[in-house]
Amino acid sequence: MHITRNDKRKHRTRRIRAKVAGTQQRPRLSVFRSLQDFSAQLIDDTKGETMIAGRVSGLKGANNTVEGVSSLGKDLAQKCKAAGIENIVFDRSGYKYHGKVRAFAEALREDGIKF
Repeated sequence: MHITRNDKRKHRTRRIRAKVAGTQQRPRLSVFRSLQDFSAQLIDDTKGETMIAGRVSGLKGANNTVEGVSSLGKDLAQKCKAAGIENIVFDRSGYKYHGKVRAFAEALREDGIKF
């Protein structure tokens, strides 16, 4: 049986999720990236609901590049502050902390979100 790169990512995701959980005060920020889009959502795992969500394709003037993902991070940080959320748990969903994922996380940190 051939194990694909996505299968390996899903295995890493399950391993990370065994250790990471979000609450109302400190929600989990889960990211998803594809070739066409990049999305993120703040999740309260105790209730099983999404609190805040955003995607690059929903932003005006942004595209699926490192700069576009950085602007998504800034937009999501503003939404978090408006909702009174300052601390989060970052869930990279098995992706390497590199490129778009890193740019997104650094944009959040620059705008005052702690994780």
